[in-house]
Amino acid sequence: MSWICEITVTGDPAQAAALDTWLSAKAAASWTALPHLRALDIYEPASETSRDPYNHQEAGPLLIATLEFGSEGDLQQAMNTASFLEVLKALPFDLRATANAFRRAFYGPDGDEVENNLSAPVSYVVRYYNPADDAPAFIENYVGSHPPTQAKLPAIRSIMCYFPRPDLASREWPTIDYLIGNEVVFDSVNDFNEAMQSPIREELRAHFKEFPPFSGRNSHFLMQRRRVHG
Repeated sequence: MSWICEITVTGDPAQAAALDTWLSAKAAASWTALPHLRALDIYEPASETSRDPYNHQEAGPLLIATLEFGSEGDLQQAMNTASFLEVLKALPFDLRATANAFRRAFYGPDGDEVENNLSAPVSYVVRYYNPADDAPAFIENYVGSHPPTQAKLPAIRSIMCYFPRPDLASREWPTIDYLIGNEVVFDSVNDFNEAMQSPIREELRAHFKEFPPFSGRNSHFLMQRRRVHG
């Protein structure tokens, strides 16, 4: 288990060069200096195309940064540190950022929580958004059905769920009203695409149809991850 600050940057893709400069010259140094930071990962859109038969590739964030901490207190302290807030305010014009807090759990083949095993570089970043008729029931159903089935996907390397903790987030920065997050990880886009053509993908689709009622949207972004710190 770990505690995550997820920073999501959206906006005009023409600002990609300015975003890269902001990340390398300001953000990365500020984030890695935060007390008790365990790891910093940067996610950017994969250059290859997703072949998920049910969720066609869509325009996603220009960048996702995940800052990992070992406790709730460490995460909350970091998200309210002056340097953390100032670096977000320094984003280039026409780019927008949100900063959400999560508890993150990794799952093994039997659906039980396991130790952090994030090493492969290709992630399918999935998010469900409120509202739901019964959020706790939706989350319980999702965790009970999806990670154990995802563990059967060919060549899968890691499975994670992200549980929103808005009470730990900074009050000075916008958040997204998430219901739950999920992430499956592979060594390559080719491995991911082959997994999406497997019968296990059909099982996951069947679970989706049995979720408790929710009226929020969901998003699926194929991203390339690189570790910057930790």
